[in-house]
Amino acid sequence: MIAQLKTTLQNAQSTLLQDAIGAGALAVMLVAALHLPGSF
Repeated sequence: MIAQLKTTLQNAQSTLLQDAIGAGALAVMLVAALHLPGSF
């Protein structure tokens, strides 16, 4: 089972990085959207 996990992580490393970048971008947009109404 551990070998399967290692293989899966090695094969999906580039997509995991892209997913992490996408999640970070969504978090930044959420924080920005929540702060917009307070600035007017």
